[in-house]
Amino acid sequence: MAKFLPALDDRLMAFIRAQRMFFTGSAPHSGRVNVSPKGLDTFRILSPVRVGYLDLTGSGNETAAHLLENGRITFMFCAFEGPPLILRLYAQGRSVQLHHAEWKELRPHFGPPMPGERQLVIGEIETVQTSCGYGVPQYAPDGERTQLTAWATHKSPEELDAYRREKNAVSIDGPSTGWRSAE
Repeated sequence: MAKFLPALDDRLMAFIRAQRMFFTGSAPHSGRVNVSPKGLDTFRILSPVRVGYLDLTGSGNETAAHLLENGRITFMFCAFEGPPLILRLYAQGRSVQLHHAEWKELRPHFGPPMPGERQLVIGEIETVQTSCGYGVPQYAPDGERTQLTAWATHKSPEELDAYRREKNAVSIDGPSTGWRSAE
């Protein structure tokens, strides 16, 4: 049975830190629902009610558009190893882009620099939910994929900026992602 909590406790924070993968879910008021798998050690717990991840440049930027429109985001973690568990964090989120003043304050919490950094996605947790996870299969990780960071490593800051302006400025449904070039 599902259990609901107002914040993360020590056990759930340890569970999050042990996961190698998480998912984000967001949606506009009307349009496509977006679910994205994430990895690369980008997720951080900032407090029992505040979390975030370092978002790297990719082929789309749906989450940013949805957060700009309504702020809704869900983070989900599944135990693929060890005891079964599904953990969902229902939150109000926002994008902190490279040019935002808050970037300098928050960025140090997210580890060493990574190629292709685009924004931080910060979530203020409203509800924590756990469920059994009995239907989630067990998987052994085979390692991190390196293609995304390798691609970004071979781009200059100007090339990354041009790519983001072309591919990341609007969602697939048309609304703005709020992206603008760093100045």
